[in-house]
Amino acid sequence: METRYAGPMHSTISFPPVPAALRRLLLLACSAALTLGTAQGATATPPTQAAQAAISPAEVVARLAEGNARFVAGNPLPRDWVAERAKTAAAQYPLAAVLSCIDSRVSSEVIFDQGFGELFNARVAGNVLDDDLLGSLEFACKVAGARLIAVVGHSHCGAIKGACNGAELGHLTGLLAKIQPAVAQARQHSPTLKATDSAFVESVAELNVRQTMAQIRERSPVLRELIDAGQVGLVGGIYDLDSGKVTFLGN
Repeated sequence: METRYAGPMHSTISFPPVPAALRRLLLLACSAALTLGTAQGATATPPTQAAQAAISPAEVVARLAEGNARFVAGNPLPRDWVAERAKTAAAQYPLAAVLSCIDSRVSSEVIFDQGFGELFNARVAGNVLDDDLLGSLEFACKVAGARLIAVVGHSHCGAIKGACNGAELGHLTGLLAKIQPAVAQARQHSPTLKATDSAFVESVAELNVRQTMAQIRERSPVLRELIDAGQVGLVGGIYDLDSGKVTFLGN
């Protein structure tokens, strides 16, 4: 079944079907979210090596969803940053690697209410993928033990708008070219929408997240093996700048 987004003037944008493996992961995450707080307790303590090894990818998704809900509600966990810094100085055992945009309003630790030692951050305009970022994700998961890769785009993204309008500027031109396949796909789905229409821009943002997710699997045998074995999860999400909510794709 395709996911459809109703834009202005009753236009409709169709998105590609959500892979069965991603649907299963998100369903497991929803289930885990109901019990994770009771089972593990709300705590701001950085994850230990044992905790990293024991947690499932679905539980990490649930942990991020719970943290985002706290952020939206304005009820972040109390934290002793000095103590967290001391506990993570010698070693780190992050639970997730987040590939997101460099936008100053989309800090992963803030929007997911996480602290020191909980997330790897890979940030680049438009949350696109290159070999350096791919290598960073391989390190995060294969070497350092992260259990989840989350590709997070956001609303009103300047890089997405630039790609939609064919902007060119120095090295930025090459970066925006990586988003063009998503732009082309959105135009194919909704030929009547203009590049400046908000519905078109937001559809490109989602398609771009899905594109990056697909590229992670396609371009990295290391990560594909971990994902197929269920050792690492791969999810996408869109952060809404207005509400603060992260919507995981396929949810």
